[in-house]
Amino acid sequence: MTTRCLPGVRACLLSTATALALCAAPAVAQEAKENVFQMLGRIIFGTGTAKVAIDTPQAVTALEQDDLDRKQADNIGEMLKGVPGVQAAGASARPMGMAFNIRGIGNSEQTASEERIKVVVDGAPKFFEQYRMGSFFGDLELFKRVEILRGPASSTLYGSGTIGGVVAFTTKDAADYLGEGETSALRFKGGYESNGDVTKLGVIYAHRVGNADFLLALNQSHGGDKTDGAGDVIAGTAHEAVSGLAKGTLTFGNDGDQTLTLALSRTDTNLDDAAVAQTGGATNIPTFGFADIHAIDDTATLTWRNEFSANDLLDLTVQLSYTETDVSKDNFTGSPISCAPGTFQVLCPGDFGYATTALKIENTADLSAGDWQNFLTFGVQLSEQKRTATSSLGPLGFHPEGTDKKVGVYAQGEFVWNERLTLIPGLRVDFGDRTPSAATAALGGTAVEDTAVSPKLSALYKLNDSWGVFGTIARTERMPTLDEHYSTDGGRQPSLDLKKEAANSIELGVTFQREGLFAEGDSLNVKATAFHSNLSNLIVTNSATGAVPRYLNVRSSEIWGTELDAAYDAERWFASLGYSNTNSAYRRMPVFAGQPSADGLTLADTPGENVSLTVGAKFPDRGVVVGWTAYYYDAITTNSVSTSTGVITPTYTPAYATHDLFVTWKPEDGALAGMDVTLTVENVFDADYKNNLSLDRAQGMNAKLSIGKNFTW
Repeated sequence: MTTRCLPGVRACLLSTATALALCAAPAVAQEAKENVFQMLGRIIFGTGTAKVAIDTPQAVTALEQDDLDRKQADNIGEMLKGVPGVQAAGASARPMGMAFNIRGIGNSEQTASEERIKVVVDGAPKFFEQYRMGSFFGDLELFKRVEILRGPASSTLYGSGTIGGVVAFTTKDAADYLGEGETSALRFKGGYESNGDVTKLGVIYAHRVGNADFLLALNQSHGGDKTDGAGDVIAGTAHEAVSGLAKGTLTFGNDGDQTLTLALSRTDTNLDDAAVAQTGGATNIPTFGFADIHAIDDTATLTWRNEFSANDLLDLTVQLSYTETDVSKDNFTGSPISCAPGTFQVLCPGDFGYATTALKIENTADLSAGDWQNFLTFGVQLSEQKRTATSSLGPLGFHPEGTDKKVGVYAQGEFVWNERLTLIPGLRVDFGDRTPSAATAALGGTAVEDTAVSPKLSALYKLNDSWGVFGTIARTERMPTLDEHYSTDGGRQPSLDLKKEAANSIELGVTFQREGLFAEGDSLNVKATAFHSNLSNLIVTNSATGAVPRYLNVRSSEIWGTELDAAYDAERWFASLGYSNTNSAYRRMPVFAGQPSADGLTLADTPGENVSLTVGAKFPDRGVVVGWTAYYYDAITTNSVSTSTGVITPTYTPAYATHDLFVTWKPEDGALAGMDVTLTVENVFDADYKNNLSLDRAQGMNAKLSIGKNFTW
């Protein structure tokens, strides 16, 4: 496999090592993981050509298999914990109650997040939105890598409205388990968690025949209700889930420069007597009660890549993908409200779904000459998203059906001079066509067309071998979604005249990297980022009722902050530090009689200032790693503002601190070779707290143990 390299020798060597780790022997993978705790030294693939994280002119984080194994995460909140600027919003432990939040963008009411934060699995766009539900239901055991790209620099490759960033998942491959000369591998894994009495079982079979690799994976998980730090049950957190993955890769062509990959995955989750308001806290249960919830999450991708080894102007990737997420609810209990037309249809048996078909064609041309490395990427992406929703009483006005068609055309250049200066200009234009279903049209919905344009310029300059500076200037435009155009609950009307949201953003940062700082072979990497965005024409829910639009462009806001990502790694010691401080303020808000102005107040989706510190030790001769992580979140007061009365509702969340421990053991020799044992203890001191982006108390102390064993032949 050929890896295009940017911005120079160091990136080329590291990216080649990563490619080998992904596609060759476990022994080679082990060599590539010697600096497994040096996250800024990892390769980033989602920003264009392969680049080292610290040399990428954007705030980025890559979680790899070892990180995911140590976390043993049940949900996206646990997976993202400790990543600067990123966390989950919504529930604290409910498997279907979480959404993504990046730098204060994104919440559990997902009407806008499908554009502001892009989520992809193996390159396929995914999204789900439903009243008081989360947005991502894939089993984390299916993935080997997660890239988080923060900020608007990703808008060129992923979508014009991508102001928050991108979360990109990569499923496991057969090559991850097969070494040179091996044709078959079998892996068994079992796990247990003390909080909720959770059991997990998984099996993976990988096989290689000629130039083709195949992988089959099956996972099962079952658990009861979790408890918080005070020992109280977090109602409706029990679950039962089954997931599977089938994936095959065929390599062919001149010098093996072509690959064809087919990946099929499914996660099937059952929640009996679960909280209807999955994102809500205990205060919502007396109103909405409980229901049986069943979710099926499917992803299918067919990807052909031809690197054209004899032609530098061609490196073509064509991907056809289909994703579908379906959720059904029935057997409602525990609510004083009965199923009824209008708003109370939320308590009626119903089925909700999103199905997205996408075709993406992208080519990268290598125009390098002299002291310049030049790469030009051109692409087109076509997608059709169908949103369906019906209840036992028929269509739902607050979850309108419709079709969203998009055509995106984009170009990105990557120019590197003398391995010191990197320039990455980009431009994307998305053409959108929203069409209501017959039921939605009967409520007043009509077809809406729009266009969004997003330019950007990113740059990085290495002052010397240790210091560098980087930055991005970008403008993003977000077209209104199906939900924002066509929702009509509470007697309100479709919002057909909404303006596009717009954001003008700037990022500035500094990098520091040095090897051999205290001992031979050690390394220290530091990356600090400051960001600022002015958002205008923000789309918000209209709190007024009657014959008024359901959504309005009523306000502007400002979001700014800083992030720090630092890591030290040596033969026997490691440490990392993550820091995030996101600030926000309402701007140019309308003033109502008798009410104060909301200008300057903090927005509701803003996370508290936080820091994570990890320190640990490695014992290479025994295959043992031990570590401790402390998390601290500062107190914060956020505010919501009524669009009809101007009433400001502040919410105060106190500061809290938690501690986690982890131990991994991977013997390399003897009868136990191929085994891995991981013990993770979360919230060691059973702290009783609540994150400000969650309506639930967080779960208390949880000891997680997993044991895996690989067999190859």
